[in-house]
Amino acid sequence: MTDSEYMQLALELAQKGAGWTAPNPMVGAVIVKQGSIIGSGYHQRCGELHAERNALAACTQSPRGATMYVTLEPCCHYGKTPPCTDAIIQAGIQRVVIGSSDPNPLVAGQGIEILRQHGITVTQGVLRDACDKLNQVFFHYIRHQTPYVVMKYAMTMDGKLATRTGQSKWITGEPARQRVQQDRHRYTAIMVGVGTVLADDPMLTCRLPDCKNPVRIICDTHLRTPLQSRIVQSAAKVPTIIATACTNQQQTAPYQQAGCQVLTVPEQNNHIDLTALMSALGRQGIDSLLLEGGGTLNWSALQAGIVHKVQAYLAPKLFGGAAALSPIAGLGVERPDACVRLTPPQITILGNDILLESEVLSCSQES
Repeated sequence: MTDSEYMQLALELAQKGAGWTAPNPMVGAVIVKQGSIIGSGYHQRCGELHAERNALAACTQSPRGATMYVTLEPCCHYGKTPPCTDAIIQAGIQRVVIGSSDPNPLVAGQGIEILRQHGITVTQGVLRDACDKLNQVFFHYIRHQTPYVVMKYAMTMDGKLATRTGQSKWITGEPARQRVQQDRHRYTAIMVGVGTVLADDPMLTCRLPDCKNPVRIICDTHLRTPLQSRIVQSAAKVPTIIATACTNQQQTAPYQQAGCQVLTVPEQNNHIDLTALMSALGRQGIDSLLLEGGGTLNWSALQAGIVHKVQAYLAPKLFGGAAALSPIAGLGVERPDACVRLTPPQITILGNDILLESEVLSCSQES
């Protein structure tokens, strides 16, 4: 097998940590000696052993003289676990093949340098693009300290989120809805506007077995979320943040008593200042966010420049109706050349539906 093939195995292992490692990266490692895999592992949960140490612990024979394939540069600092570079050196690994460099200032090439200082051969950049893509969220968060935001919506082929009467269950089929649940597990938080709460009374939880629920965030400028809504009633069990401009303690107290965190955010143009909100969420360790809002919040998010990726689920249906809702509302742009530009989409077939995924080409958080 080639370096790329072994790295692909490490990538597949790393993906098993999706949803559990945040705010740490997903990492996989494979150890090869004399052409045979003798150990492998991945970072399973935040605070637990890193991929390199798990792979070393799984070795079926001595790793001395072996090659380690790891998707991300090994750490060289003390955090919740000791440095992986120490474990690699002590194990007698002869060569380390790395996919991505670690942008964390505590590592940032120092891990590679330490390995080389101890006589270990280091090869960099094997399947770099795939390894970088795996940790888009981690790379963004470590550099900007704000959440990586994915704007998600499902629509018909004539661009409708719902019928003219507001009904939307269900636009897409079961395979597409299953993918949404996987992303609710993968990303740290989910955010909607108060309009969605008033219209649908959603739970915004993950309904997969053996999954974690995302932190639920409601953008509610004037604190209109009903105290009897399912989100508020379940806030003691599922972390819930209400982002509001309301500072009246008599109004906020009942939400706090129900278990909600009330996060006071500045108001801008009669809406929550989304840029300020992202900074506040980043300070709380929220590294990623699935935006499942309606057209108004989606437009505001695009205008604020906080969206990094767009996920559009497209169903082979037509609803029609001039008044039927579309994914992005607001004023809209005046000219075609004033559009929000996206990368060519990655296309995934999910049953009868199509998922289009594109990166936003310019985001103010990264400018």
